[in-house]
Amino acid sequence: MRLMIAGGGGFRVPLVYRALSSGAFAELVSELVLFDVDPARLRAINAVLHAMPDSGGPTAGPHAGARPPAVRSTTSLPEALAGTDMVFAAIRPGGTAGRIHDERVAQDLGLLGQETTGAGGISYALRTIPEMLHLARQMREFCPDAWLINFTNPAGMVTEALLPVLGGKVIGICDSAGGLVHRAARAAGLSLPDGKLDGVGYFGLNHLGWLYQLESGGHDLLPGLLSDPAALGTFEEGRLFPQPFLQGLAALPNEYLYYYYRRDSAAAAMRAMARTRGESIHHQQTELYPRLATAGADAYRLWDAARRSREEGYLAEARTRGEQRDEDDLAGGGYERVALAVMRALAGAGDSQLILNTPNTLPSDPGRATAPGGIPPEPAIPGLPADAVVEVPCTVTPDGAAPLPQSAPGPEQLTLLRRIKEVERLTVRAATHGDRAAAVDAFSRHPLVDSPALGAKLLAGYERAFPALLELWRG
Repeated sequence: MRLMIAGGGGFRVPLVYRALSSGAFAELVSELVLFDVDPARLRAINAVLHAMPDSGGPTAGPHAGARPPAVRSTTSLPEALAGTDMVFAAIRPGGTAGRIHDERVAQDLGLLGQETTGAGGISYALRTIPEMLHLARQMREFCPDAWLINFTNPAGMVTEALLPVLGGKVIGICDSAGGLVHRAARAAGLSLPDGKLDGVGYFGLNHLGWLYQLESGGHDLLPGLLSDPAALGTFEEGRLFPQPFLQGLAALPNEYLYYYYRRDSAAAAMRAMARTRGESIHHQQTELYPRLATAGADAYRLWDAARRSREEGYLAEARTRGEQRDEDDLAGGGYERVALAVMRALAGAGDSQLILNTPNTLPSDPGRATAPGGIPPEPAIPGLPADAVVEVPCTVTPDGAAPLPQSAPGPEQLTLLRRIKEVERLTVRAATHGDRAAAVDAFSRHPLVDSPALGAKLLAGYERAFPALLELWRG
């Protein structure tokens, strides 16, 4: 199989290569094509791959030492796509410098300044969706049978924007929900086999979901976990919120719900930091990438040290002073394993169950658009539109990702989900059709903004930071 990575100079690409070189995904891919618009970033990442140990690390397993895939790099998108079976997209238009503006424009207006949540996420989507639509149209021309596995953020919005072009051939991924499930299961004493989510209940949108069931042998272990402060204290999501709050909620929120449930605390912690998260990452990568390109045999060690430092700073605003991330979370092995598990199932190497971003009702085959008797299939999340991209457990087969039915969200959860889905759809409309009024509405309607006046100021601020938005409105 030939895999193309759009954003091939990205910081996490070595994680994908590492997973493909040893362990469960060894020999899944015979050729890896790295595409990026920045040749300097490609040179740096190629240096890391060349210096990477042949085996070992957290993905080592029965295939440790297997032949790694051949690697080819290019700055030509048609060349990268030709003959490709799978495309993995993880691009960042505007680079890490753009992320600084995403966060700072909102923070300077007294709002939460976060990359994918709130105003920053809308800004990120407005400049990312047009680039991803271009990629999708090029796929239709140069590799029409290829699947697109999308990690480009905001993953849910981007995936929904691509559906009209790629149909069921696009699946959105994120490691956040799956990581929550496995951490919670471990704390509850439950071992979940890879690729199996039997008894797991999870519903939401990307970066906005809840784990509401952990069943084993007909018994739900989640209530016991939520009533046990010591067990909750053993993993990150359990430490983010007070135990009585979680017990009353009867669910474990995705870590990004910290920005909704603890909005004021999160915003205050961010303002107290000397640098935003985007500024820290931009400084790190600006200094690191030139060193990687000339580091020779030391390139992998430099990259891995930077990766660990980056992981240590993740969601730092939510942790108490001196609190460290769990060692398992620092080791890596998250998003790339989700992506490769999806690819393996799509390639026919065995069905797999994963939490993914896919339409709420997805008949991959138009002939299955209705259930037996002509009854339309029920949406996986009751109360949300059937064609809305949601984040739920899915069964992945060579036909695609089929969402598994979930329980109905509670009234407050459903209200928030509907509100955010409205914002997402306004954002997609703005980015796809150049509709400036829809962009203002998206900012204004977001519950972390909730103000038409602030919505207008936000868009004006982002237009100053990203003049290309003005071209988008002109069509």
